[in-house]
Amino acid sequence: MSSLADRLHRALIAGQGEHPVLLTGDRAELDLGPDDRMSPAAVLVPVTDRPRPGVILTRRPETMRRHAGQVAFPGGRVDPGEDVITAALREAEEEIALPRAVVSVIGTVDSYRTVTGYIVTPVIAVVPPDLRLVPNAAEVAAVFEVPLDFLLDTANHVEATVEWQGHERHYYEINWEGHRIWGATAAMIVNLARRLRWAS
Repeated sequence: MSSLADRLHRALIAGQGEHPVLLTGDRAELDLGPDDRMSPAAVLVPVTDRPRPGVILTRRPETMRRHAGQVAFPGGRVDPGEDVITAALREAEEEIALPRAVVSVIGTVDSYRTVTGYIVTPVIAVVPPDLRLVPNAAEVAAVFEVPLDFLLDTANHVEATVEWQGHERHYYEINWEGHRIWGATAAMIVNLARRLRWAS
C-alpha cells in the first residue's frame, strides 16, 4: 500500500469515530420513500498518487437525457449480484477506461440519496498519476482532475438555493477552473470533507 493509501486509510478510520453533520439527500423533501425502495448505485472517488493528490472527475455530455453537462464521479447503478465496490470499478472502467487492476480501494463512505431515487455509495481509491484515460463518448464529454485539498477545503463549498418543483432546494457548489461541481457530486464531496480527517 502506498503512503497516500496509508494516509487516506488512517484519515477514514479517524473520521469514523466522529459524528459530523452529513448531507443525506433530497428523499425526505420530495417523499421518494424509504431506502429499500431506492436503487443502489456507486461512484468511484479516484485519488491520484502524486505529491499534491488530485481527484478524477468527469463532465457529462450536453446531449444526455439526465444530468446533461454536469460534473460527476465515474459511477452508476449497482447491477444484480454486484457489491458497491465492484460496481464502482466496473463503471469507471466503462466510462473512462480506468483499469481496475491499477486501483487500490481504500474503503466506502456514507451513502447519499439523490433526487432521482438512487442511494449512492462513494468508494475511495488511489490510482497512479497521469493514466491515459479514454472517455466513453456516450457517457463522458471530458475527464479532469481537481486537487484533493481544494475539494476538501470548506472555504470552497458555496451554499446556494433554488426553487424546484415547488420546493426550495438547498445545495452546494464548488468551482474549479471553469468547472461547476454541484448537486449530488458536490454533496458527496462536502460529506467527505466532514468525514475525512485530512491534513494537506
